[in-house]
Amino acid sequence: MHSKLKEYIQKLEPGFGSIPDTRKKTLMKLSAYIKTKTENDQVAKLNFICTHNSRRSHLAQIWTSVAAHHFGIENIETYSGGTEATAFNPRAVAAIERAGFKVDNPGGDNPEYRVTFGEDAEPLICFSKKFDDDVNPDTSFAAVMTCSDADENCPFVPGTEFRISVTYRDPKESDGTHKEKEIYDERCLQIATEMFYMISEV
Repeated sequence: MHSKLKEYIQKLEPGFGSIPDTRKKTLMKLSAYIKTKTENDQVAKLNFICTHNSRRSHLAQIWTSVAAHHFGIENIETYSGGTEATAFNPRAVAAIERAGFKVDNPGGDNPEYRVTFGEDAEPLICFSKKFDDDVNPDTSFAAVMTCSDADENCPFVPGTEFRISVTYRDPKESDGTHKEKEIYDERCLQIATEMFYMISEV
């Protein structure tokens, strides 16, 4: 684990108490799904979905993958997608870099960022795509809706066996303001804390 990221992670568990009970109950349902899959020697495939697959869904995918590694939970695969494709927003990318991830940007309109959390860890390839893109699972997966717009406008996700709404306020609302960096860091920390709590309960 990269040293800066390790320091960031040490702040997460003390923050579990700040998660509202209603959200803990929701997160526990996702934990239970993962636990059922792993106890039956099956892979828990989680597809985090928001509208543009540009901010919240990527943050949730990345932090869940790191949490699984941190807690030694195997047989978890994380994915993300949107109801439409744009690009992994540079402001969200900057937030994970501040948290301690190392990110390689190959450039282009929709870069396939290589995100690593440790020197020997396989990179996560993060780019914007639709939820049913070929790189994502098409059967036997959980659809985790990370924004209310996607949840409302995408009532049916083909192939899913479990669907849950774990929505977050869009940091996009701060774009171009003096609070932009602060809001993105807040959302990054919130998602990290909740995904670590969720995986800790598996």
